[in-house]
Amino acid sequence: MTTPSPFPDSMRCVVLIGIDFDGPSHEVGRGIAPLGKESCGRYSARCGIPRHLEMLARHGVPATFFVPGYDAQQHPQVVQEIDRCGHEVAAHGYLHEAWNLESAEEEQLLKKTDAILRELINKPVLGWRSPSGRKSDATLGVLKSMGYIYDSSEKDFDRPYVARFGKGPDDTIIELPNNAYSLDDFPFYKFSYTPPSEVLVQWRAEFDSIYRSDRFFVLSVHPRSGWGSGTPSHTKVMSDIITYMKGHDGVQFFDSRTFAKWCIANSSKLEELSYV
Repeated sequence: MTTPSPFPDSMRCVVLIGIDFDGPSHEVGRGIAPLGKESCGRYSARCGIPRHLEMLARHGVPATFFVPGYDAQQHPQVVQEIDRCGHEVAAHGYLHEAWNLESAEEEQLLKKTDAILRELINKPVLGWRSPSGRKSDATLGVLKSMGYIYDSSEKDFDRPYVARFGKGPDDTIIELPNNAYSLDDFPFYKFSYTPPSEVLVQWRAEFDSIYRSDRFFVLSVHPRSGWGSGTPSHTKVMSDIITYMKGHDGVQFFDSRTFAKWCIANSSKLEELSYV
């Protein structure tokens, strides 16, 4: 990376922790009953999220919980507890959509989840992460019309940037790219069955490289059992990487909405990418 960092010297490395709720919506949206071997999503609300909230409280660091609307309906008290603990509640689809959406269906589901979350936490929802990575050329316009200030779905850059989705002067939104490969628990625990100790080694190595270069560390995890980070040993890996990062000078932890507001205030320092 040859362009200057947009961050001041005091902000040596930005850390965003995104926790994708991914409860039974993940199965129900695929037409699978969340029972037996398919019940891992129910672990999120019952064990994983409470364990994550306790761990984050011990460290005194914020996180963003990306919540599907269906899971919020099934576990409203859990969503409200996330908010009461001071963490951000953001949107993550309705049924963790894994199918291609027509424009009308996409808009309807985006607005449906937004309404569910707003009613539960009694405050605006400001950000969204795509479930299953799917977006259309209309997605950002709908998000902006609902008052969202950021998206965290793209995989195309190592730093935050301004995404331009239309030709109007206000047709922009902050993009907070997330690495869904080496900084995500899913591929390690789902596909390669990597031991937690080795995941920690990988995440420490990723942080070391980012701390020296792009200074923008986005970790994505899931509080499910199975391939998630909700179980005790997997949550300990999260705790250990947080401890490791806190041991470095100038590391600042943000929830995504707070950091997106910083990006808006400093947008002239960010690169802009046009999707038009």
